[in-house]
Amino acid sequence: MPQHQRSLKYEYELYVEQEIEAYKESLPRNVLLRIGDEAVSLMASEQQLALTDLLLCDEVDRIIRKRIRIPSHRTWCRRRLNSLKEFKRPERWGLTPDALICRTAPLSSEGHVLVANPRDEGSAIFLAANGCDVTTVDPQEDVVEKIIRAALEVGLTGKVRGFVADLLTWAPDVPLNAVYCGFAAFSRLSFAEREQVIEALQGATAAGGVNVVEQIGGIDRAAILQQLEASYSGWQVTVEHNGSAAATFLARKVA
Repeated sequence: MPQHQRSLKYEYELYVEQEIEAYKESLPRNVLLRIGDEAVSLMASEQQLALTDLLLCDEVDRIIRKRIRIPSHRTWCRRRLNSLKEFKRPERWGLTPDALICRTAPLSSEGHVLVANPRDEGSAIFLAANGCDVTTVDPQEDVVEKIIRAALEVGLTGKVRGFVADLLTWAPDVPLNAVYCGFAAFSRLSFAEREQVIEALQGATAAGGVNVVEQIGGIDRAAILQQLEASYSGWQVTVEHNGSAAATFLARKVA
């Protein structure tokens, strides 16, 4: 199922929880116990009728919240909204405003986008920051972890999910509005395997959606381009060279 944008209220509550837990984990046990003693004393002075573990934990959290000076909801929201504006800029992620992904991605809607074998985390996070639900697939675990970690750092974990797999073993489970594949996603496959992957991606792509294979190069460049052009018969196909030896293949599914 498509993921939904989390509310700022939910994000703020999650932020507060993470900050408090991180502070607890940074403290020696004896210091944490002293905070617990302080919470017991405060609750006793307020004549709490029932000193339960849950009430005690809440009081400890309130003490820590004051100690580390967590910003108010209003202040945090203002900072968060300013950050989100910055994250939406392609330049923030090493992209140019006229980059292919900026020209073809469903940035004005909450479309679902596949990013396979990306060169870095920039494209996936840029798409997520602009409202897309992003699935990233790569056979290297460290690549997927890097993308998920980047999403966590900017508060976009609800918009990005990752799979350690190649396109031959992974299958789309939601309709896709756009597919962006690094050349490695295809170059490591045989002709028949590429046909299998292409068929799966085509079937999952919604009408008007795009399939893109970037930086097609090497000795197999001509053969793979020829296969792609033949496989996407009936789609609107464009091949961009941009003055380099590598080519980018773009196909749009006719509505």
